[in-house]
Amino acid sequence: GIGSDGLVELGTESQKERYLPRMATGELRAAFAITEHEAGSDAGGIRTHARKEGSRYYLNGVKCYISGGSKAGLITVIARTNTGDTGKQFGVFLVEPDFPGFRIGEIYETMGTKGQPIAELVFEDCEVPEENLLGAEGDGWIAAMKILNNARPLVAARCVGACERLLEISIDWARNRKQFGKAIGEFQAIQFMIADMAMRTEAARWLTYKAAIDSDNGGAAPQTVSMAKLYASECLAFVADNAVQIQGGAGYISGNPVGRFFRDARITRIYEGTSEIQRLIIGRALTRH
Repeated sequence: GIGSDGLVELGTESQKERYLPRMATGELRAAFAITEHEAGSDAGGIRTHARKEGSRYYLNGVKCYISGGSKAGLITVIARTNTGDTGKQFGVFLVEPDFPGFRIGEIYETMGTKGQPIAELVFEDCEVPEENLLGAEGDGWIAAMKILNNARPLVAARCVGACERLLEISIDWARNRKQFGKAIGEFQAIQFMIADMAMRTEAARWLTYKAAIDSDNGGAAPQTVSMAKLYASECLAFVADNAVQIQGGAGYISGNPVGRFFRDARITRIYEGTSEIQRLIIGRALTRH
């Protein structure tokens, strides 16, 4: 996913040989670290800084809300390489957790996505060999935006898959749950809910296919990718909410799968670009002269 995409796109053959085979076998998990307490949607506000001394870079700063950060064996880190706090001169660094000066900070308790711990990462003169610079120094901003653009269709695809499963669960429930002497799926109110869930899921699927096909054919326009990520994540929120509603009180009980989907769905409108940022990308692209 997003933790390995930069390596695939920008890595040298040596870097790829060192890490990708272990990622493919599942031995090595990856994470992507761009977010900071003062730099979320404003990624240009990153304060984590990298200075070069001899054959090493030294990273200083704190990254927060990093998906899988506490379990990753390789972390793609975006850090400022210019000396000031303005401008967009950044580098992309491949950091292993045993590099001197790196440590895991807070591990956050989250409302969902329990299978992927969210962590704070701390860099205190973290030593990174120069061969772990990904791409050219100073080109990190363009690289980071490309990594995010490539990752968003994957978020959309995960949302579509979750919608499909929620629809299956809801249809099965509607066929078997009985009220007033018949299956609730025979009531028009439930049929309308399921119809809307299916319609939105199908629309999200084709937007996701469009973004994926364009990416495979040389690169999707940012607004196409943003449309897929935005619509699919908001579709999942709608479908998950209706899945809970269809099951009524049973849907609200802890341990019910629809409740887990409902909690997990919420983060998809935040990570890898909030819904507001996606709308900004789309709007700017369509109104630009």
